[in-house]
Amino acid sequence: MIQAKKSLAAVEPYSPGRPIDEIKRQFGLETVVKLASNENPLGASPKAMEAVKQSAETVFMYPDPDAYLLRHALAKHLGKKPEQFIFGTGSDGLIELICKTFLAEGDESIVASPSFSLYELNILASGATAVSVPLNGTMACDLPAMAEAITEKTKVIFLCNPNNPTGAHYTKAEQEAFLQAVPQHILVVVDEAYYEYAAEAEDYPDTLSVLEQHPNVVILRTYSKIYGMAGLRIGYGISHPAIISQMEKVRPPFNVCSPAQVAAVAALEDTEFLTRSVSENRENRAFLEQAFDSMGLSCAKSATNFIAVDTKQDSKKVYEALLEKGYIVKGGHVLGMPGYLRVTVGTRAECEGFIAALQAVLQSMKA
Repeated sequence: MIQAKKSLAAVEPYSPGRPIDEIKRQFGLETVVKLASNENPLGASPKAMEAVKQSAETVFMYPDPDAYLLRHALAKHLGKKPEQFIFGTGSDGLIELICKTFLAEGDESIVASPSFSLYELNILASGATAVSVPLNGTMACDLPAMAEAITEKTKVIFLCNPNNPTGAHYTKAEQEAFLQAVPQHILVVVDEAYYEYAAEAEDYPDTLSVLEQHPNVVILRTYSKIYGMAGLRIGYGISHPAIISQMEKVRPPFNVCSPAQVAAVAALEDTEFLTRSVSENRENRAFLEQAFDSMGLSCAKSATNFIAVDTKQDSKKVYEALLEKGYIVKGGHVLGMPGYLRVTVGTRAECEGFIAALQAVLQSMKA
């Protein structure tokens, strides 16, 4: 049998949320609510959807390999230069590009634990070693501890802020102290997939403003979360042009499809949709937090569109029981958080239905 490269021996495949249709078939359900993948319950911007429809006439052609229109739209939107951007198939594709570009056998890369599992997967696949540092007491990245973990082998540090799967964030002051402590030859990747939700927190870092002072920083953002475009697979990185040019060497030339590019441009213009998404998420997240508190369940303080809640039970059993009731969440047993569930903030009706289902499940376990 043909053997894969040795670095893949320790790699475990990513575990995505299960599809709605699969759960319907398995349990004979007519209605299933997915609160597992942190998608926007409002869907995508109407302007983005219209742009996708109009792009259908050109799908026989290869997409713009440089994403010219999107590159310049984002540069104007964020106040950066076009050459500071790189695009990928969601943040996932950019994480892979970073590991391909900057990591090799014998290198070390520091990650928080638990955090987004694709960091470690791609680190290991590159042949490097993943150095895990536990979260702090607020369930955010422990930046002082991560700084202490730096060795002469450290090449890349991944920071997830807010952290997935906990939703907690570290502060602007904490990040600045950390960046001052990290040697300039080490790449610091700040994954801000949930930036648009977290930005309303007063102490959330403005990482864009430090790029000139810290040219070893790469910011990752995505259109999969608040923009509701997870099915189009598009994300972007922002950094010093010298970093971007190195990553471009391994980027597939047509990695972002035409519908995704035009939808991303249109989504930037739909500020009304963005404002509504942030507002409804804030209200429904508060509803879930209050419901969990009334049930005697603790949860991490979230700055995102999901909440990590401690069920005080076997999370795998709770997860499976919720599936039977038509609710898909993410079980802590696959996230490195035994006892926890990660629950996406849905519509108010979805949140109310989920709380009722969770109460029934937990009550049956106590009987």
